[in-house]
Amino acid sequence: MAKEKTGKKHKKSSRKTKPDGRDRADKLSNKYYEKELAKLQTELVKLQYWVQRKGLRVIIVFEGRDAAGKGGVIKRITERVSPRVFRVVALPAPTEREKTQLYFQRYMAHFPAAGEVVLFDRSWYNRAGVERVMGFSTDAVCKLFLREVPLNERAFVEHGIQLIKYWFDVGMEEQERRFKARITDLRKIWKLSPMDIESYRRWYEYSRARDAMLQATDTEHAPWHIVQADNKKRARLNCITHLLSQFPYKDLTGERVELGKRKTKGKYDDQASIAKRRFVPAVF
Repeated sequence: MAKEKTGKKHKKSSRKTKPDGRDRADKLSNKYYEKELAKLQTELVKLQYWVQRKGLRVIIVFEGRDAAGKGGVIKRITERVSPRVFRVVALPAPTEREKTQLYFQRYMAHFPAAGEVVLFDRSWYNRAGVERVMGFSTDAVCKLFLREVPLNERAFVEHGIQLIKYWFDVGMEEQERRFKARITDLRKIWKLSPMDIESYRRWYEYSRARDAMLQATDTEHAPWHIVQADNKKRARLNCITHLLSQFPYKDLTGERVELGKRKTKGKYDDQASIAKRRFVPAVF
């Protein structure tokens, strides 16, 4: 009598990538993501040329929940363009002197000149968020700020600055997952600050502060654009796509550059001349 087969049959993985790059968990495949990101970064280079040619002054504000992925999208925007055109501003806590200045003063010192794009990784909206929730500013000061912001931003726009504001929103469970990943990964632990721990504890306080901020400062001349950021890859692609759509730019990169020929006059062994210098050990 034939022995009955024991043991479990292993099913082949049913995880398939759909044509648009999604898998069954509604994630983007790395291959699809990298392909689309490369396309968008190419467009950002074209935008860079456009900004320089037209002498545009652009401010992009990135705000949102802690661990919502603001830094990730800023990195992808800037990694293939010139840091002389796309400048990132991430200010530390104000000094004692700065605390005595007009609130907008230290931010305006970093505003763009012609042909520049400034990306604020957190901005003057700290007053409507962390300062309000953590009690660093009084309710009266925060309410005054929310009344003044639309007026100030209108002035920025009327003086020729293009102001684009993004709020990155992430769900409660996803934020917790990302915080835990920061705790266990030494490459990420520097991202976890005491303020992050407090923001985790005070979820609904931050939600109410967000709602009040959007209610007061989501204006026609400087609207907020909310980025759903539970999926980092999708958030990055969606945000960059939207950013590009805010400009009627054209491809000004010009014709392909020719290298030409190297000059051989004065030719010598330029490797032998440095052979006895100090070299970094070839460990890899």
